[in-house]
Amino acid sequence: MRKIAIYGKGGIGKSTTTQNTVAGLSELGNKIMVVGCDPKADSTRLLLGGLAQNTVLDTLREEGEDVELDDIMRIGFNGVQCTESGGPEPGVGCAGRGIITSINLLEQLGAYSEDKDMDYVFYDVLGDVVCGGFAMPIREGKAEEIYIVVSGEMMAMYAANNICKGIVKFAESGGVKLGGLICNSRNVDFEKEMIEELAKKLGTQMIHFIPRDNVVQRAEINKKTVIEHEGENGQADEYRSLAKKIMENENFVVPSPIEIEELEELLIDYGLAG
Repeated sequence: MRKIAIYGKGGIGKSTTTQNTVAGLSELGNKIMVVGCDPKADSTRLLLGGLAQNTVLDTLREEGEDVELDDIMRIGFNGVQCTESGGPEPGVGCAGRGIITSINLLEQLGAYSEDKDMDYVFYDVLGDVVCGGFAMPIREGKAEEIYIVVSGEMMAMYAANNICKGIVKFAESGGVKLGGLICNSRNVDFEKEMIEELAKKLGTQMIHFIPRDNVVQRAEINKKTVIEHEGENGQADEYRSLAKKIMENENFVVPSPIEIEELEELLIDYGLAG
């Protein structure tokens, strides 16, 4: 079973990218579980057709400790198993604790057991926070592979570099490695070239460039992945291609984060400083 965590700056399209990629992997016959690690609980919405499911924390609050796996898991597109960690009540407690509670409960309930015959577990993790509870998926072997969703915007690249610092910190104790950068295009000038160069500086690869296309928004409005909503569209094939690349990927590294000055120089080199 491959355990993959997807990180990236908030608003970069991480959950959309994860769900569409998972849909592509499911088409290839893989058995997959997605664990939403965002308090907004929207990491599985497109796979579930918009179905609002009770989060782990909500279920524990309502039902107490007597919880079964079926209480916190729903079956989505192509049999993908979906669960959402959720978060504390607004203004109360640390949101990261929901991730810790969820992963521990899933383990106790046997979600990761060999008889489940799972090929992949994906953790869709909130924003670019790599401390506390949000680092849980890359600690203690919970996730073994990291992919970072990025674009050619400075703050997205800055976040990717910060996430690499977190990976370095936990690589020794948890064994986690970076599998590459996924560029979710924002139509920035020289975007593909910039992310390829950033990947090179970090010691990794840009595993795939996802072009910007309005079909993604149309699919989201219809509460579906692009692959389910418009499977013949070229954008669906982009996600299928990314899924295949992840499936075949053997290029895993402990990254080498760069200094902010080097990142700024990269932007200047491509004429984005004005």
